[in-house]
Amino acid sequence: MKSEKSPLGPTIETARLILRPPIAEDFDAFAAMHQDPQVMEFLGGVQSKATAWRTFNGFAGAWHLWGFSMFCLIDKTSGEWLGRVGPIHPFAWPEKEVGWGIVKSAMGKGLALEAAIATMDYAFDQLKWEKLVHCIAPLNYPSQALAIKLGSKNLGPTQLPPPYENLPVDAWGQSRDEWQINRNKFNR
Repeated sequence: MKSEKSPLGPTIETARLILRPPIAEDFDAFAAMHQDPQVMEFLGGVQSKATAWRTFNGFAGAWHLWGFSMFCLIDKTSGEWLGRVGPIHPFAWPEKEVGWGIVKSAMGKGLALEAAIATMDYAFDQLKWEKLVHCIAPLNYPSQALAIKLGSKNLGPTQLPPPYENLPVDAWGQSRDEWQINRNKFNR
């Protein structure tokens, strides 16, 4: 069952989701998402199954080596794998980031927001980050809307490292102090 715990790191539960580091059984769903042109339009483009394998193992390795990476989103009721959300800081990345990518069937249901809130809490409370960003393409309006709901502001264009250096992205972000204020609107 996909809601099984991972030995790589913590499990976080929200109202509808289980967030945990990857397990081997997640790979097929992960690869399928990374081969979906609509989902991957603003996430670096479609990946072959072999490239998705390296990305998947990179996330797992980051948990092992650095103590954090993207969480897998699992539907609490069905056990379905829904995407990846969470703290990342790849080599030469402009800032520490909380990013997201979810499967089409999960879009428009508030699941990315629910997961982003939980992982921003994790980044600020557990990892003790002082600030974070979301690297969002200028035409990725759904992700911009999510960043705005989270209270993040557009800080302007930023530069990603190779092989993404030609992708236009803006850094949307906030500090720990700003999140403490913004987080309150979700506690109502």
